Parts: sequence; structure tokens; C-alpha cells
Amino acid sequence: MKINFNGKLLFFALFLIGGLQACKQKPAKIHTDNDLKSGSATFVADASFSPILDQELYIYSASNPNAKINVLYKTENAAVNSLLNDSVRVAILSRELTADERAVLTKRTLAIETLRFAIDAVALIVNKASNDTTITVGELKKLLTGQGDLNKTIVFDNPNSSLVRYLKDFSGSKGFTQKNIYALKSNKEVLKYVSEHPDALGITGFSWLNDPDKDYAGYVEKVKIVGVRDESNKQYPDTYFKPSQESLVLKQYPLSRGLYIINCTSKVGLAMGFANFLGSQVGQRIILKSGLLPDSIPTREISIKNKF
Repeated sequence: MKINFNGKLLFFALFLIGGLQACKQKPAKIHTDNDLKSGSATFVADASFSPILDQELYIYSASNPNAKINVLYKTENAAVNSLLNDSVRVAILSRELTADERAVLTKRTLAIETLRFAIDAVALIVNKASNDTTITVGELKKLLTGQGDLNKTIVFDNPNSSLVRYLKDFSGSKGFTQKNIYALKSNKEVLKYVSEHPDALGITGFSWLNDPDKDYAGYVEKVKIVGVRDESNKQYPDTYFKPSQESLVLKQYPLSRGLYIINCTSKVGLAMGFANFLGSQVGQRIILKSGLLPDSIPTREISIKNKF
């Protein structure tokens, strides 16, 4: 009996060791604790878009009470780094990934799914007491490259933000080193600064100006939006436009950028569920109500009944 018992014990030990070795050989799986409408997940997002994303998440969570999505709001640079170092597998940005960034992810055999769900306007704002109401694209580029009025103070949200990258690409500048250009810490600080300084020109995302939260609505009331004219626009070279859904869809307003959700989870889960929601009729209507331009205009069904 003793020999038989030891034999069984030895067999069990070998079986257990073999099982452990098999587990070690299998790659660790992450982000698998969710499906399309339930579970938990962590995304990273550009802090510039927190107003509209908070609205989308509120409605999505109300419709899917078993889904718990935690969004980490960061600068664009920090958000992209979080995606590349595998801290998260989902990012919401104002641009698509570059070829080099995609190569990092595909090297880890991750599928990359990108969905554009909205178009935002980059808005120029001044104090209500300011006489400045219009500017041309050429004049704006000169201001950003130090060739314009150096008495005009220009402020934007953060040196590592998507807005700064956009403005560098827009103006052809490698960096803003002029003494009259300042990077603050947030869009709220930009609104506050412009509301208190009549000589300032603020640059911010349009979503911060439409239906603002109570904590910064007072700043928004003290600023006004500047009209922008694009001299190179063949159809409207002499017309100034302010950001609106109409001027964006007709490509009249020259300062715009897309909003993208980038899903690298390589699975059916909350990332796909939330992306589907953003592109749905409900998700796009939230975009429409916010003042931004939906990627696909929601349809309206009107029922007409004749009474005889």
C-alpha cells in the first residue's frame, strides 16, 4: 500500500508540474474581463475632449449599468505613450496613429481599429471688451511664428497637448518660443485668462464653449469667438466664419480636427461596445447636441398623419 501511495503521489506531482509549465508557456492575457455591454475597462483620452466624452460616457453607462469604464484624461503625448507602453489598450485622440506608432503595436500582434466619431473646431477667443472680432489664416500664422503683433498675448492649454501639435502643424513652427505666447495648464485656465485680459487671444477646443459646466461658465460669458477667413479657400476667400456645425460640414471654417477612438484590445469587449455606441444614432446625436459635428449626421424620422 505504501508503494502504491507514493506512486500516486509521484504521478500527481508530475501532472501538477506539467500543468504549471504549460501555463508558463501561454502568453498572459489582459483586458479580458468584459464584453460588449458589461465588465470593466480603462481607457485613456485626450483631456481636451473631456466635456463631450463625459456626456457620452454618462449616457452609455446609464444604458449599460453593468459596464464600468474608467477614463484617464491626459495630454496627447501622455495618452499615446500609455497606449504604446501597454498601460491601456484604448485611446481617444484628435489624430490617427503614425506609421511608427502602429509598428510598435503590430509588433505585439495587436490589431488596430480606428473610428472617427466627431469633428471638433479649434476656436479663437478674445475678451468681450476687445475690439478684435476677425482674423485671417495668414495673420494667425504670423502671430504663431513671431511675425505679428508682439503686444498680443496668445495662450493655449498645455505644451504637450494635441492643440499645440495642431498649431505647430498649422503654422509650420517647430516650437513657440516667443515671449508673448504662453502655455497654461488646461482649457479652463485659457478661458479664465482671456476673460480677465482684454489684450489676450485664446486658442481652445470648441467643445469647451458650447453648454459649459457651472465651474467655468462664468469665464465663457466674458469671452467672444473670433471669425476666421481663409484666403486660400477658392469658394469663400473673402468671408469670415465662426465655428459651427454648418461651417464645419460645408468646410467654411478652416480650423478643425477629427476625434478618433483607437481600439487595440484585439477582442470583442467594452472597447468595441463603446466605439459602436459613439458611432450609433444615440452617440452621434449627443455629438450633434454638443455643438460639434458628428461623423455621420443622424437622421430624423417625421411621421405625418392626415386627418379627414
